[in-house]
Formats: sequence, C-alpha cells, structure tokens
Amino acid sequence: MSKPHRRGSAATRRAILDSARTAFVGAGYDGAGVREIAAGAGVTAMMVNRYFGSKETLFAEVVAEIMAGPRVLTDELMARDDAGLRLAQAVVDMTGRSATPLDGFLIMARSASSPRAAEIARVEIERHHQKTVAQALGGPDGATRAALILSLVAGVQVMRQGLGLTALTEADPEALTRLLGRQFQDLIRSQP
Repeated sequence: MSKPHRRGSAATRRAILDSARTAFVGAGYDGAGVREIAAGAGVTAMMVNRYFGSKETLFAEVVAEIMAGPRVLTDELMARDDAGLRLAQAVVDMTGRSATPLDGFLIMARSASSPRAAEIARVEIERHHQKTVAQALGGPDGATRAALILSLVAGVQVMRQGLGLTALTEADPEALTRLLGRQFQDLIRSQP
C-alpha cells in the first residue's frame, strides 16, 4: 500500500490561495468561511491559519495577487496617442454580454459591504493600479486623474456587467467605445 502524497509548503500555500480566490469570488469576504476554503484546498482550517494567520490576511493576499496580475492600464497603453480609445475598447470588450466578469470585479462587488474588505481593497488598488496609472500620467493631479479613470472603469463594470443597465448593455459597442474613449482621453491627456 502506497503512502499518500504529501505536497510541500509552497504547493499547500498555492492550493489555499486558489481555494480562497474561488470562495471570495463566489461569496465575497463575509460569505466565504475558512473551513470552506480549507476544504477546497484539501487541508484543515488550522492549516489555513498556520499559513496565513487569518481570513483577513488571506483575503489581502488574494486581492494583492489579483491586482499584481496582468492589467489593461499599462505604461505602454498610457503612452499611446489613442490611449483613451484603446482603454475604452478594452473596457467595452471585458464588460460585453458574453464576457465573463473578472475575479477582481466579482470579489470587490461581493465584498463591498464589509468595511474591512473595502479597506483592504482600497489599499491594494492604490498600491497597484492607481500607482501605476498615476505614474504613467504624471503631473501634480496624476493620482486624481488615475482615480477617476479607475472609477470610470469600475462604474462601467458595475452598471453594464453587474446591474445590466439596459442603455449600456444594448448600446452599440462602437458608439459606447467612442463615448467612453473621449472621457478616458480627456483624463489621460489633461494638463494641470
């Protein structure tokens, strides 16, 4: 009889993070339990706490990992003459009827009612997306313009993909891209 395979600490940590991401996407911060996360990873709740200390720390790591992943708002995009239009096209594509909502969007939407989850999300958004965009924009109001760009992206995700606002879900994608692109372009090229 063979012994059960024991995974190493890196594999266990990864399994817990993957299970937590799935749980937070499905139920948000308050709805996901440590036992559920542990079961999804094939470990005990005590192991989750051993690796991460708390559900709060685990949530912060999941959000940080999502924020550090591939993003639309890159330095290369922001440097383009048609950055606003390109960004608008990406937002319209990722919020279309057949598009699957992004994990980060679902986690934020399903965790927004938790003050602690909102605080963790704010810190990670500021540390990753907003910082990157603000640096690319430059200028004394770069952080504010970056926050407005992120707000437009999140707003379109919520209203078009989350709530299904008819005027946005039924809008001609090209027209929506043009309208949104002007807003982004104005924020990207704005001079103090």
